Amino acid sequence: MLFPEMIASLSVFAVFFCWFLYAKGRLAPSSSDSGVQGNLVMDYFWGTELYPRLLGGRLDVKTFTNCRFGMMSWAVLVVNWALAQQAQTGRVADSMAVCVTLMLVYVFKFFLWETGYWASMDIMHDRAGYMICWGCLVWVPSVYTAPALFLVDNPVQLGTPLAAAMLAVGALSVWVNYDSDAQRQKVRQADGAVRIWGKPASIIRASYVTATGEKKSSLLLCSGWWGVARHFHYVPELLAALLWTLPCGLAQPLPYLYVTFLFFLLCDRAARDDSRCRSKYTAAWDKYCARVPYRMLPYVY
Repeated sequence: MLFPEMIASLSVFAVFFCWFLYAKGRLAPSSSDSGVQGNLVMDYFWGTELYPRLLGGRLDVKTFTNCRFGMMSWAVLVVNWALAQQAQTGRVADSMAVCVTLMLVYVFKFFLWETGYWASMDIMHDRAGYMICWGCLVWVPSVYTAPALFLVDNPVQLGTPLAAAMLAVGALSVWVNYDSDAQRQKVRQADGAVRIWGKPASIIRASYVTATGEKKSSLLLCSGWWGVARHFHYVPELLAALLWTLPCGLAQPLPYLYVTFLFFLLCDRAARDDSRCRSKYTAAWDKYCARVPYRMLPYVY
């Protein structure tokens, strides 16, 4: 297995690639969404461009690193781990089947919803620096696939009832995550004139001013999944990650690195998004928080 060598090579490539992006942002930015903070370390880590493009504008760096490489490598590698287990043991254990199937369902959901991803914080607010590019080139293929990699040499037999239950609840979690994002997209596409869960969508129209002084407005959805909590869609994402990790058993902590990382990442992202929205929408966001008081999970956070 050449996986360690592959990750080491990607790590070295990512370091130099991010220095290239830093220099490009300083010398030949692709758009006006570029600049520096005056701190070399932070500029390298955070990035100097929001939307860097290469090959005459034909290659979107974020699309390539985040989607075409990061997410696709996740899918390809976990299938390889299942095949490796079959080659070693002559069969694919039900634990591996549940783990890999749920991961593939999640990746399929991601590409089904890919246009919605362009409105996420990764694309709209985080610049293309070491944090995102190294993360997608190295962290995703090495850490996100860890549960399936662990199962190659540590197969667990779950039994049909438990495996089926994990698969069903995990798939339902992925669907809820997808449906929540789809609700918000439909509301914005229809300017609020849609029904959510059989009732007219409850919305707040929030006005804001762009950095260039242009006045715009956005819709804040207060019903459906978005009426449960302001970032409730993170909860089923966490649950799905937990359910594709639980087949590894509880004896070793290593397979749980991804779901632990995801928990802190999404909690931090929810807090960052709340702060950004409060600054952007001001009174309208306060009104939204009054209607939807919980950040992620009702009565908890």
